Amino acid sequence: MKNISWIKKLIYTLICIAFILVTYNLQVLASEEELLVEHYEQAVVIKDFGIKSIENSAGFTGAEQMLEVEFISGPYKGNKIMVANGLSGMEGMDINVQEGSKVVICYFEDQNTTFPDNIQQAYVSDVVRTGYLKLLVFIFALLMVLIGARQGIKALLALSLTILCLYKILLPALMKGYSPLPITILILSMVTIITMLLVAGFTRKALAATLGTIGGVIIAGLLAYLGGDLASLYGLSTEEERMLLFVENIKIDTRGLLFAGILIGAIGAIMDVTISVASALEEVKKANPDLSSWQLIQSAMRVGNDIMGTMANTLILAYVGGGLPFLILFTAYDFTAIRILNSELIATEIVRAMAGSIGLVISVPLTALAGGVLNYHKKLD
Repeated sequence: MKNISWIKKLIYTLICIAFILVTYNLQVLASEEELLVEHYEQAVVIKDFGIKSIENSAGFTGAEQMLEVEFISGPYKGNKIMVANGLSGMEGMDINVQEGSKVVICYFEDQNTTFPDNIQQAYVSDVVRTGYLKLLVFIFALLMVLIGARQGIKALLALSLTILCLYKILLPALMKGYSPLPITILILSMVTIITMLLVAGFTRKALAATLGTIGGVIIAGLLAYLGGDLASLYGLSTEEERMLLFVENIKIDTRGLLFAGILIGAIGAIMDVTISVASALEEVKKANPDLSSWQLIQSAMRVGNDIMGTMANTLILAYVGGGLPFLILFTAYDFTAIRILNSELIATEIVRAMAGSIGLVISVPLTALAGGVLNYHKKLD
């Protein structure tokens, strides 16, 4: 048994090394010659000098709030400067600050002079929100550890790995010009393998869930690609997507990016379903070791059907929630059904929801089939 445990650890280590080697060359390192003119740092408002009206040469009128701020991060920490906070009078566009508010300052620096002359222009870019975000993340991590104990720690490690892979590998790879759909499937597959190994260990349960997840993701990707092609989707339905076309030195396949986003949005729900089905199948096998593969598959399908109904509902509601402002806007302006359903924005969300949901549904029989075959007449781990 000790030799088997040692072999499992060795295989897990080799998989991790293979993952690193496969994805290492996809990373894009920043050029050492790149000179950043624009900088962002945190500051606190020391004094508010009030609001004054302004008018530019083009005849545009507005208002400007003059503030004295003190940097609380970056190379100028502790130094004070005067900055402007432009106000348009439009709700949701203006940044409302007062003395004591923490803000993000954007400034342009001249490398040839010293502070404060090297700061040529500075303005309030946004309010600081990271403090509250860190608190929420801390509460989440604490609850995971307190309630989940060892499994909670493993889940946090798997989540950290997923975020790291998306931020450090997937995004640089997309910026480097790799085809979005294949590279996303590759990275999500590797993330799934390592996540399942962390959460479920070297067991047939982990293998069945991994096969079901990867199968569901691949099918969702193919359906997204096919649906996007048939529905004439170009991945340019939002302002952010169109802005990608104007980024210098970067050529991104916006259609592929759309399909990659569909997979990323669906894989979490698919993993939830597959590990639940695989766990239920393993428990059934333990309760009745004499069950045949077909009986195990039937039991797993009954469990999967219950999970599938609620999870598909959850997935679709998540997409609806993300597009709720647009739905209200369409309703407020009394758009007809034919206009709503044929707009690229709504069609994109429908393809996103349907492709992800179909991938989730297909993952249930795939997991049940894999689990039934793997657990038939074999001693459970």
